Amino acid sequence: MGCFLSTPADSGGNRRRPGNIGEVSVFVPGFRIPKTLDFSQSLGDHLPKSLVERLSALRTRIVVMAGHEAPTITRTRRKTATQHGGSTLADLIQALEDYLPVLLGLVKDGSQLQHMVQFVWVNQEDDAEETAMSNAWYEVLSVLHLMAMLLFSQANLLLLPRTSSDGYQPKVSEESRRASIDIFLKAAGYLDCAVKHVLPQLSSELRRSLPVDLAEGVLRALCLQALGQGVDIQLGMAIDSTKATLAVKRRLACEMVKYWQQAQDNIMNLPLTNGWGEKHKLFVKWKYVEAKATAYYYHGLILDEGNTEKSHGMAVAALQAADEYLKESKRACEAFNMAPPLSRNPPLWGTMKYLSEKIPRDTSSKVRINRDLYSHESVIESIQSQARARARLDYTQVGFEYFTSRARVVCAHIPIPTSIGESVIMETAPQLPDFALALKPDEYQLPPVDPSWNDNITKGQNVINQLKNDRK
Repeated sequence: MGCFLSTPADSGGNRRRPGNIGEVSVFVPGFRIPKTLDFSQSLGDHLPKSLVERLSALRTRIVVMAGHEAPTITRTRRKTATQHGGSTLADLIQALEDYLPVLLGLVKDGSQLQHMVQFVWVNQEDDAEETAMSNAWYEVLSVLHLMAMLLFSQANLLLLPRTSSDGYQPKVSEESRRASIDIFLKAAGYLDCAVKHVLPQLSSELRRSLPVDLAEGVLRALCLQALGQGVDIQLGMAIDSTKATLAVKRRLACEMVKYWQQAQDNIMNLPLTNGWGEKHKLFVKWKYVEAKATAYYYHGLILDEGNTEKSHGMAVAALQAADEYLKESKRACEAFNMAPPLSRNPPLWGTMKYLSEKIPRDTSSKVRINRDLYSHESVIESIQSQARARARLDYTQVGFEYFTSRARVVCAHIPIPTSIGESVIMETAPQLPDFALALKPDEYQLPPVDPSWNDNITKGQNVINQLKNDRK
């Protein structure tokens, strides 16, 4: 059960397309906005007037607040109270939290009431302007998604550098960084709950009819984005700490790569083709490449601590890979910012401010040192050995013969390692360590049904019985 309706994007609905979203530290793919509905038309004959009015009042509050909040989603200033009763991000999240326990009464114990109201939401990433479904679980899913996106927006505000009191370059305070990690984990908890506990309540047909904004792959990618950005903040704090070892920093960087790789795997084949959707894909690609630059840098530093020619050669290869990925990440960042709606980077801070200076300098330094330490022939042999080892792992026999011959040709013509082409650098870079992912979403459970429904159990059961009799 649960009919659905999608309105084409060219129907002239309420979707808002900003031309420029300003500075972005945390990507938010727009806010899905609920459209007004009248609960009394569908539930007036089945529930007490007081309960219907409460549902209507709670949802109308969200409609009004979300409608005013959506146009300001990218403002870089902190939200302040408005004439509409303080329509701030925190207030809107609270309104959604107040609504959810009452809404869950419609799906309590498999109640047929869940199919009696048609819920309509305006999409952002889907080609369809809006999607309507007569299923209360669709409403629950939409509420959790909006709660998570509001938290993403809060994190973005916290992570935009601000002018410091000492007059130096803008920075993000440690308090804001710690708070943002808590926010990311909470948002990931909402999204994890949506995937594990709400999506399974919808039939296969309804799940296929969901807008791409709510597709399982998008929800999982957003959850992984939250965790990936949380680890990024942890790494930045480790870089600032004198107690954090290279091993700790490498582990965080390698975990960050895995989060972003999984995020990319979840959305790469989804039809995210319009403005927000395409920009979403580009953001994930940018952060994935950026994470690889970070991981290879710290992996290279640890390899360089070895005392053998082989370990030093592998260190150079890792650092060269980090340098190439850093260049690629800058191109990916530019592509993201140029995709509509336009955006721009805040002033560099944290992990990437540090690494954008260190990676090129340390790579150049290590290459010079290795050139002085080892003969031209031994460096070439080290690179060829890495290529052959990688080929044995990753290629069939035919591919191996092609790959190793190609490596010999390339390596035979280079005077020093810095002349290696970008593709060969990527192919010969040592494999990154594989660490278990430590950062997990907060455990979020749907709240219990609001007590106001307990007074209506008998009447609700009568509704179910009447619906069953009508079908006979």
